[in-house]
Amino acid sequence: MSTLKNVPVGSTVTVVKLNGEGAVKRRIMDMGLTKGTSVYVRKVAPLGDPIELTVRGYELSIRKADAQMIEVEEGAE
Repeated sequence: MSTLKNVPVGSTVTVVKLNGEGAVKRRIMDMGLTKGTSVYVRKVAPLGDPIELTVRGYELSIRKADAQMIEVEEGAE
């Protein structure tokens, strides 16, 4: 299974599972990244961190460390 950190720019993926514990997992879920959500990877910062995403109609930037906790699969619903 691939993680959001490894998704190339311009791809759309679907969230399959959130790894992590407690407050970190809750924060990711509060940003709208929940199981079954479609995520479009818009761009990556010049030094590789953060990653800019489009989730549920809004733009979101997350750190690669957080993106590593999100398992995804190719394609959107």
